Amino acid sequence: MKTYLRILSYARPYGKFVPAYILYTLLSIIFGLVNFTLLKPLFDVIFDQVSADKLDQFREAPSFELSLSYFSGLFNHYFIQAQESYGKVGTLAFVCIVIVFSVFLANLFTYLSGVVLAKVRAKVIKGMRTDIFQRVSGLHLGYFSDERKGDLMSKMTNDVQEVENTIVQSLRVVFREPATIILYFAVLFFMSVKLTIFTILLIPISGAIIGGITRRLKKRAVESQQSLGRIVNILDETLGGMRVIKAFNAERFMFGKFDEETDQYAAVNINMARKNELASPISQFLGVTVVAGILVYGGSLVLSGESSLDAAEFITYIIIFTQVLNPAKEISRAVSSIQRGIASAERIFEVVDTQPKIQSKAKAEKLQGFQDRISFQHVSFSYGDKRVLSDIDFDLEKGKTIALVGPSGGGKSTLADLVPRFYDPSEGKILIDGVNLQDLDLQSLRKQMGIVTQESILFNDTVFNNIAFGLEGVTEEAVIEAAKIANAHDFILKMENGYQSSIGERGGKLSGGQRQRLSIARAVLKNPPILILDEATSALDSESEKLVQEALTQLMKNRTTLVIAHRLSTIQHADEILVIEQGKIIQRGSHQDLIQEQGLYQKLSSIQSV
Repeated sequence: MKTYLRILSYARPYGKFVPAYILYTLLSIIFGLVNFTLLKPLFDVIFDQVSADKLDQFREAPSFELSLSYFSGLFNHYFIQAQESYGKVGTLAFVCIVIVFSVFLANLFTYLSGVVLAKVRAKVIKGMRTDIFQRVSGLHLGYFSDERKGDLMSKMTNDVQEVENTIVQSLRVVFREPATIILYFAVLFFMSVKLTIFTILLIPISGAIIGGITRRLKKRAVESQQSLGRIVNILDETLGGMRVIKAFNAERFMFGKFDEETDQYAAVNINMARKNELASPISQFLGVTVVAGILVYGGSLVLSGESSLDAAEFITYIIIFTQVLNPAKEISRAVSSIQRGIASAERIFEVVDTQPKIQSKAKAEKLQGFQDRISFQHVSFSYGDKRVLSDIDFDLEKGKTIALVGPSGGGKSTLADLVPRFYDPSEGKILIDGVNLQDLDLQSLRKQMGIVTQESILFNDTVFNNIAFGLEGVTEEAVIEAAKIANAHDFILKMENGYQSSIGERGGKLSGGQRQRLSIARAVLKNPPILILDEATSALDSESEKLVQEALTQLMKNRTTLVIAHRLSTIQHADEILVIEQGKIIQRGSHQDLIQEQGLYQKLSSIQSV
């Protein structure tokens, strides 16, 4: 219930729609009810049940008052007039015209209430999607290492869709169907108290049976959505790694994983369907059983003369009662659907309730610019129980370049990730211009930095939008100038639509060197005082590396740079080189100093010079 109410809380800002929805719904129910109450006078005409007393009673039109008796009297007045003027055929025509008009109004107000509810539903789902996207995009990087991307995508798409199809759709049932049942039972009580009490005693039996079925649905619904998340994850891995899959002839292996998971998903959904589909026929069977019971009990009362209802009224009573079964069935369907929706909503709220470990303090200081230095003071870092960095201590002065070298897995990239606060140190602290990074506003900190990584992160958009990514009010001239500095301008002009050419998903239409030069152009356009380069040339061929290295040299001019290097030839002119092994700085100095020392740097240099 708590989860259901939380979903409904998304509708709170749209409370202005509620009065209109309630009004339209009540009017549609009332006019729908009128359709069936008019069956009584229709039967009276057919069976010639209108007495002389009634003819005299309704010859004069009633005085206006806002009450049910006034409208009933007004109808009877015209009903009697039609009977006296036009006979049975004319009266039948009059009643049928009123029924048709009433049906039109009932459907009109049903349509209007549906339109109002559709607006609320669309806005509620938009709010939920916005919430989960905003939360996911604000989470720390470590979260995405622990979570499957496919499962996250499933939560943001399939789970939200399930909530829309079940819980939000059930908003109609929450008010309309109970209101329908209440109003219909009010009329039934008015017609016969004894018979209506009898029917009310029978209905809870069917409700208890259906409730027992739907309670079992929630567990299966959770399993279904989890399985769907794993399917999406397998699809994402397959499409992203198709080159490797084909190279290792692993199509059969991936198909086996996919087939096994889809089997599991099918089995869970078949189990759910058995229980879900059982609710409707059982409710219908029980409803018909109740009607049969009313026919036997009520019919015996009418035939024995113990009931206040005559034959026409009893038939009308039965017809009205059968209309109560439809909203009751809708409620039973909604209850079973809500179990699936709640399971999906709980998965969504798991993400929404996740607090990012990296965020700005309440009164964080804004970094206006970079003036002096970045200081690592006895910094250590651990991923869970695994120590990655130990007692890192160095200063990166403004305008200087420090290079990090060493074996893979030594902690170089982790060290670089600490500067823009993708992670926080487990021990020690990092200062920028004497201020602890954790005391600074995150956006103002990252605004001072440009990052170029080994893997070029590009988006399925135009060249222009990829270079200008994240920046506002960028001119075409500025983008072109950045591309020229990054050695990208020439190859961009050769593309079909130049700067407006689409580069495909993850820049798939470009070569590795071209993608990297676009990443550099993006960093050039941002014009940050601090630059972080994470093995930006390691995956390139010699020609591309030369072009990219030239672009990087242009980018690094007059900037403070922290560079992770795989190829030592690219960092020989660094002001200081830190050799990192197993999370510790084991050597430090210039290229000339380190090349003359007996140590890891000299060993790496000799290996690469072979």
